[in-house]
Amino acid sequence: MPYICPLCQTPLLQSLPAQSYECANNHHFDIAKEGYVNLLPAQHKKSKEPGDSKEMMRARRNFLEAGFYQPLAQAITNIIDQYLAGIPKPSILDMGCGEGYYSRQIEILAQHGSLDLHGLDIAKNAILAAAKKQSTAHFIVASSERMPYSDGFFNLLLRVYAPSNDNEIKRLLKTKGYLLTVTPGPRHLWQLKEFIYQDTKEHDTQAPLPEGFENIASQKVSYTITPDQEQRMALLQMTPFAWRATEQATHAIQQAKNLAVEIDFILTLAVKN
Repeated sequence: MPYICPLCQTPLLQSLPAQSYECANNHHFDIAKEGYVNLLPAQHKKSKEPGDSKEMMRARRNFLEAGFYQPLAQAITNIIDQYLAGIPKPSILDMGCGEGYYSRQIEILAQHGSLDLHGLDIAKNAILAAAKKQSTAHFIVASSERMPYSDGFFNLLLRVYAPSNDNEIKRLLKTKGYLLTVTPGPRHLWQLKEFIYQDTKEHDTQAPLPEGFENIASQKVSYTITPDQEQRMALLQMTPFAWRATEQATHAIQQAKNLAVEIDFILTLAVKN
């Protein structure tokens, strides 16, 4: 199995019957009825319920399931198909996967065939929802600062806006494994920013790579969406802009008529040397 104990870093083995994982030091972790495993010990939590709030998750779910980021999901999948084509059942980890939107889309859209999909998030409610919707993938509750997988297990790590630890990324990837990162392009959500900031500036597109990685491909995904009022507010809640928006700005965004919003992503693929 790919998991290691988050307490002592020794391998975790599945017990029989398959209801839990345990290590040689008798640390036990139950498998939830939905199929996920909670590998985030209480002492590693920084709050009672770490990760996004239920309101934030609901907003993200409503927006993503409306299909607005489907072109991004397709672009991610195309890269996976292209670069992992020669690997039978490649192992992929979606870091900070939330409710598993991109994992599901990869499984639906991929032409690759069989994939070994894994997802990790610090929010237990998000992982519970992801596991319910995609029983063919493997989901765990854990921090991206301490990812409880064995060394060199993954062929590709997917990082969509997710925080990460460079040393953990290097540890988990096989040699010649890939890191696929999605970051905002210069004009991402430009029209929302115009309501919030007096001096609207383009996003910084610099995405520093972990030491020992080489950038081998970059792709820009840009298009325009016209979400309705409810979808627009869900989009705002998904972004850091929500913390900066005054009540007046938020109301103006909600009431704007037929507001077209630019979507602008940069996909960066790097290989571990």
